[in-house]
Amino acid sequence: SYVGCLTQMSFFMLFECLDSLLLAVMAYDRFVAICHPLNYPIIMNPRLCGLLVLLSFFSSLLESQIHCLMVSQLTFCTDVEIHHFFCDAPQLLHLACSYTSINTILIYFIGAIFGGIPLSGILCSYSRIASSILRVPTTGGKYKAFSTCGSHLSVVCLFYGTGLGVYLGSSISP
Repeated sequence: SYVGCLTQMSFFMLFECLDSLLLAVMAYDRFVAICHPLNYPIIMNPRLCGLLVLLSFFSSLLESQIHCLMVSQLTFCTDVEIHHFFCDAPQLLHLACSYTSINTILIYFIGAIFGGIPLSGILCSYSRIASSILRVPTTGGKYKAFSTCGSHLSVVCLFYGTGLGVYLGSSISP
């Protein structure tokens, strides 16, 4: 149904954006823990952590509602069947009978903001972490510092690698 598709798209966008923003917050947390270990309790206090999580949630909610509002303004033909497992905004734009160029531009713009900015924050944090780890004189210290980041870095690679693979693969196939 139309309402079910919009609901599914809203939750999909909400959690996709929330994952991206929370991964950036976690990268900042790792950056503070490794590059400023003595100031970590002062910088990453519970109030700041809660604020970052709330900011991530409300930004994700805003992004998902922008997508829903954008799709709800489109005109669809009456006998359209969705051949996708997920109701995602780019696939719904292909099914619309109305003009969708502005919507496509908006999708790429919002995707660059809510996907690119967290990714650049993650890359910036890890470049600073890598330079800090390289200055550690002992091998054991380097291993300990890298092991605290290894699991987060693997999740970042899995999240962004899968997302890029899905979206680049879907744009190539007919």
